[in-house]
Amino acid sequence: MVMKCAPVCLVALALLGSLCDAQWGGGIHKPSVPKYQKPSPPVRQEPKHVPQEPQQSKQTFEKPLTWTYPEDPKPEPQPDVPFELRYPVPASTVAVECREKIAHVEVKKDMFGIGQLINPADLTLGACGAVAEDIGAQVLIFEAELHDCDSRLAMTEDALIYTFTLNYDPQPVGNSPVVRTTKAAVIVECHYPRYHNVSSLPLNPLWIPFSAVKISEEFLYFTLRLMTDDWQYERPIYQYFLGDMINIEAMVKQYFHVPLRVYVDSCVATLSPDVNSSPRYAFIENHGCLLDARITGSSSKFMSRSAENKLQFQLEAFRFKGAESGLLYITCHLKATSTACAIDSEHRACSYISGWKEASGVDPACSSCESGGFITSGTSSVASGTGTSTGSTSLSTPGRKIRDAPKDDIFEWEGDVTLGPIPINERVIA
Repeated sequence: MVMKCAPVCLVALALLGSLCDAQWGGGIHKPSVPKYQKPSPPVRQEPKHVPQEPQQSKQTFEKPLTWTYPEDPKPEPQPDVPFELRYPVPASTVAVECREKIAHVEVKKDMFGIGQLINPADLTLGACGAVAEDIGAQVLIFEAELHDCDSRLAMTEDALIYTFTLNYDPQPVGNSPVVRTTKAAVIVECHYPRYHNVSSLPLNPLWIPFSAVKISEEFLYFTLRLMTDDWQYERPIYQYFLGDMINIEAMVKQYFHVPLRVYVDSCVATLSPDVNSSPRYAFIENHGCLLDARITGSSSKFMSRSAENKLQFQLEAFRFKGAESGLLYITCHLKATSTACAIDSEHRACSYISGWKEASGVDPACSSCESGGFITSGTSSVASGTGTSTGSTSLSTPGRKIRDAPKDDIFEWEGDVTLGPIPINERVIA
């Protein structure tokens, strides 16, 4: 058994020896790299986002833009107005001649020296009316016996003094509730020396004026201002006297609108800011008809237009009968349309100057002022527009309003503006 295994061992040793010779004889050889390697585990790859070309590009301009939003309107600076209030001076309109048995009194019909003639029925000497009138000289003549016409007798050591009271109680003209002069009581005395001839003394009446302050409010688009006599400045002092002309300017601010034309549609005067209070006097009615001159014979009127966006008018100062305060509030309803719109029966400014005249010269637009009739106190009202309001005011529906009239494609801006209180003081006569 051992012998059989010997040849097998020799063969194995021979093969092992040849293998060692081959390795050590040809130098050191590195083991060869296997032809196929074990594949590495797959690596997960995230999807790549390919940027897309924008479908819109930024618009560029050849020249840089210069337009900007318009700035908010800034209040206009108030200039220094060269104005000085003219106080009324005493008017020598009453004269008395003390005769032997009667007192002869002459009174000019322009009793207050303001160009306003009084009604003879409103003036009495005591309880006695005028006995004659000099029409050429515009003088009323009173004659009273010394013990008549509610005279009073006083006696001093040297004289007998007969005292009369010249009473003036103005009544409203026509159906209007306004007066432009105030009540007055002028003392007339005749002094007779107890031991000498008859003589007379001049009249020394007393008059106490009132004073107050006027506050004007301006709104966003519509304004009412009291102006100086030359219409160049806003009046810095707001004191008026009976017989004065009140210059009022209505304006609509242009800003960024199309050119506008302003109208004074209606105006009412009251004793308080409430336009529905009593007494009230509507002196502009019927879409721009200034009725004051037609009703009372005053000099109130619209001025000729100097610009489309402003309208000026004069109102002769007055007071309400029986009102002691002498203060007025004036509330006007203003409208504005494009200057391209024609002046018609609903857009006009008409004055009564020996007939109806329009401020822009379109007199036919005033044809309906007379036919519309005249509204008496307590029955007229101020028009109230519709729409939203802007600005602050004392009225319930104030400020700027807009209304579309599709019938004629006319756009109107409307608003109510109040001036007041405006003091109207009495004048001093002598």
